[in-house]
Amino acid sequence: MDVEANKAKQIINDNNNDCAKVNSNSTIDDSIPHSSLSVDTALPFPLMSPRIIELCKDLFRKWAKLDDSCFSVETVSGGITNLLLKVSVKEESGDNVAVTVRLYGPNTEYVIDRERELQAIKYLSAAGFGAKLLGVFGNGMVQSFINACTLTPLDMRKPKLAAEIAKQLCRFHQVEIPGPKEPQLWVDMFKFFEKASALRFEDPDKQRIYETISFKEVHKEATQLKELTELFSGPVVFAHNDLLSGNLMLNDEQDKLYIIDFEYGSYNYRGFDIGNHFNEYAGYECDYSLYPSKEEQYHFLRHYLQPEKPYEVSEKDLEDLYVEANTFRLASHLIWALWGLIQARISPIDFDYLGYFFWRYNEYKKQKEKCFSLAQSHLSGSRTV
Repeated sequence: MDVEANKAKQIINDNNNDCAKVNSNSTIDDSIPHSSLSVDTALPFPLMSPRIIELCKDLFRKWAKLDDSCFSVETVSGGITNLLLKVSVKEESGDNVAVTVRLYGPNTEYVIDRERELQAIKYLSAAGFGAKLLGVFGNGMVQSFINACTLTPLDMRKPKLAAEIAKQLCRFHQVEIPGPKEPQLWVDMFKFFEKASALRFEDPDKQRIYETISFKEVHKEATQLKELTELFSGPVVFAHNDLLSGNLMLNDEQDKLYIIDFEYGSYNYRGFDIGNHFNEYAGYECDYSLYPSKEEQYHFLRHYLQPEKPYEVSEKDLEDLYVEANTFRLASHLIWALWGLIQARISPIDFDYLGYFFWRYNEYKKQKEKCFSLAQSHLSGSRTV
């Protein structure tokens, strides 16, 4: 067990010994402390910091009587969904410990199933994935601090790192999460569609742009793609569904890779998780000239299929998964395009979510013919063998 995990375990144990409040929610382990406090994400940082300290004292009884000067709060990152903060604490014993406070973005429950996320964290953490859950509060959670750096999209294509990501993803897909195991891709896709197609923007310019979208066309595309993907026989696994560079961290000194943030995790098609990851080589800027080449994809797929003996993977198995991932790649564009529309209406974060819809949907249309042709040719060949 590494240092961070030991410290996380100690924080929970100390809390249990002090009879801290616990959450009665059945998706969370009884030992996980819970606070009813929330922190306004719109607060400027100088005003937010005291609220974060108050929250930590409320969650962890061993810190309740510490002076505020024993705490320091700093921003770790501000993505396009959540705000991450590092809280460092000098305890009475003189030990210095750190935790990560994750504040959910406003209205994110509209597109994220928090119950599902909390259920998954317990089992993924036990399997060695992500940060350990230490506490839950009104609009976020506290987790163990991971001493590592977030990857960039360019990092993900480095051969050594790509191989390690593939190995970790293979292991991730073997974790069993209790509950229904039906794939959620199309359930979530059409749920997003219903929400995205019924929006109204207060900004007249945004409303005009929104009205140029043919939702009849989008629905037809989603239905057609669903029918095609159902012809594949790849396994359903517990998938991350959002394996972008920001959800991968590396500790260079320990040469250890971490997969983090499981808020979109669900049972899903293996090919979707891999195809979605390949799309993320493009980064938030959606530069799809960075999409991995077939050679780069084969390198990843070899290490995913047989982590210990990657060069013993058969050409057939490689080609099967390559086609599967590149078909589900289209589904990734569609679902995140619809997600972007919803975020454009509900998110206060300064990001061009409306533009994001068009970047993803236009790339879907650009790649559709090639990906459909590849899938249909492969499936036809498989049936005649």
